[in-house]
Amino acid sequence: MLSFSTLKPLLPLPHYLLHSLRITTLSSPVISRHHQHQQQLPDDFPNPYDLTKEDPIQVCSDLWVRCFSRPDPHLPFPNLTGFLKKFDLWVLAYQRACAHHTGSFPPKNAIHLPHLRSLLALQRAALSPNYPWGASTHLLLRSPADPPFTRPISRRKFLALLASAPPPFQDRVLQELLLLLLEPVFEPRFSPRSHAFRPGRSPHTVLRTIRSNFAGYLWFLKADLSAVSDNFSPDVIISCLEKGVSDRKVLGLIKSALKNPVRVRSSSPADEVVDRLTKKRMKRKMLRKSRKKKVLKENEPKPDPYWLRTFFGFAPHEAARVPNYGHCGILSPLLANVCLTELDTWMEDRIARYFRPSKLDSIWTDSITNDCHNPAWPEFVPASGREKTRRMDFIRYGSHILIGIRGPREDAVELRKDLIEFCENKYGLRLENSNIEIEHITRGIEFLDHVICRRVIHPTLRYTATGGKIVSEKGVGTLLSVTASLQHCISRFRQLELVKGDKDPEPLPCTPMLYAGQAHTNSQMNKFLETMADWYRYADNRKKVVGFCAYVIRSSLAKLYAARYRLKSRAKVYKIASRDLSHPLRENTRNDAPEYSDLLRMGLVDAIEGVQFSHMSLIPSCDYTPFPRNWVPDHEQILHEYVRLQDPKFFCELHKSVNRHELRSPQDAISEIVWDYKICGVWSKKPLGSIKEQEHDEENTNGDRNFLLKEESIAL
Repeated sequence: MLSFSTLKPLLPLPHYLLHSLRITTLSSPVISRHHQHQQQLPDDFPNPYDLTKEDPIQVCSDLWVRCFSRPDPHLPFPNLTGFLKKFDLWVLAYQRACAHHTGSFPPKNAIHLPHLRSLLALQRAALSPNYPWGASTHLLLRSPADPPFTRPISRRKFLALLASAPPPFQDRVLQELLLLLLEPVFEPRFSPRSHAFRPGRSPHTVLRTIRSNFAGYLWFLKADLSAVSDNFSPDVIISCLEKGVSDRKVLGLIKSALKNPVRVRSSSPADEVVDRLTKKRMKRKMLRKSRKKKVLKENEPKPDPYWLRTFFGFAPHEAARVPNYGHCGILSPLLANVCLTELDTWMEDRIARYFRPSKLDSIWTDSITNDCHNPAWPEFVPASGREKTRRMDFIRYGSHILIGIRGPREDAVELRKDLIEFCENKYGLRLENSNIEIEHITRGIEFLDHVICRRVIHPTLRYTATGGKIVSEKGVGTLLSVTASLQHCISRFRQLELVKGDKDPEPLPCTPMLYAGQAHTNSQMNKFLETMADWYRYADNRKKVVGFCAYVIRSSLAKLYAARYRLKSRAKVYKIASRDLSHPLRENTRNDAPEYSDLLRMGLVDAIEGVQFSHMSLIPSCDYTPFPRNWVPDHEQILHEYVRLQDPKFFCELHKSVNRHELRSPQDAISEIVWDYKICGVWSKKPLGSIKEQEHDEENTNGDRNFLLKEESIAL
């Protein structure tokens, strides 16, 4: 058991250990005095309810508008400490952190006063010169999901628990707050070619950009910069942050989070053997208890459903890797984008200097800003001669970049050499040649689990010649193809133990759903198939890949039902439950569970939904919607329009253009409709006339209004 002499150097302990440990050598007066010491507050400690005066969403919205309305977004943002002093933003950060830990977003009114006081103490600690990042024994705020620990514990287990403790909840709250402040500051500075860890952008936007803008490139350079982005030094990160933020307090917090040592559990070979044996025993214990249903507590975090865990197994390696720097946590992806923005700027300068147009080419013959020759069919490029336009473009998703080059292979080799030199000079880290691959478009380039290639086609070109004669000619050109990798899909299913084999995969029973009902199992698999169909939305072979996924899932469930209901084969399952497994299967007489038909008749269960995409005709086709070249997310468009409307000059010009084109504003039209209903009781639909006619109608309306006012005054 723990003694007071061994416990004294560790005080104050975490709340989830201090409030629940039953230590026999400590008497109750000592513990009560310590609780009184924890609950004592300074005299100048304000009431947290008096500090919540503003709407945190409105404060964040004003910060976004302020950052996007700056004349030069590349100048450093001057003051962020004022936002750190707003207690409403701390409450919002606490709510977001609770949503991550517990799975539910707590309302503002549901946060108790002790938590608000602890949050206020955390705010004071963050504004102090030295904030304790990663502290396990000096916690100011505990997570609402921390379970109570009420049984005695030995000293060895106690120290092991401290060594393996997760990052404290208070660090997560501070990271959420810094993310709320730094994201709007750096979003206007980021390149539009960066798509990872940014709002409004996703792997789908990368694939659509590749389909629309990368059709004419011959050589592709694919680079993996994980060796650089994972090893950024604190000095490099701080130097990149100082270009966008000049607030000393925020920079000091991030600098201390980067430089404070992260606790790593040291293990000896003997400890590793003990850990492996312990894991095996725990696995056997969990298998024995798999039949028992676990009832989750109110504040206990809910596990992800099976379909979501299965879909996470299909994440491409470009998106599965998330950077992590020191104690920055969820702030690390933003810091990685801040550092890699220097690479984006360097590549954009190289693109502008590399461009050399050629009149003999069939695409990009005039300027670098020209769009594709055919916006409705951007992936098709007509054939051209030997002389081609020199042009390149690139796109970045996290630490993975894809560069397309329309030119000789020597230019790609030179660019690879310059890229290695840039990373070595800028970040102090050297890339290996094996991390940068150069491939021709005919061999196919795999990026985000999609294969980018081209094929030669001979379309029929119809146009109207002189005299109105319609001419049909056979053309020749190349078509950019973005297809899903079927081999990668098979390997993912094999890792999830749903298939075996590579060339001719054989589905295996879906054992994780062995003890779930037929309705619940089908519902889970339908959600997985819907998500997979959405993930392969922009793949040319969408029907083929989604059809293969549906075949694997349907066969796996059929084998599972054959084992559960003792039907011996998939054919008997399909005969009873139909092709989509929507008909109920009979329960075994040895099973104590009631019949599904009885439960359905009593209204205790819902009808079984069939497994989706049982026929190829039910699978949606590829989405070929054209993607604009200068595409920006919706929230950025709204911000730019809002900033423009806030400018008085732009508003006056807009009003003059409305009058010049003899148009009516929506406000004028609504006021006329309201006046018609008020006077006549019905809306008189008048055609849109000229401005003079409208002014004449307004004068008559004003005269009628004045006459009515006089009549009312006489009556009074």
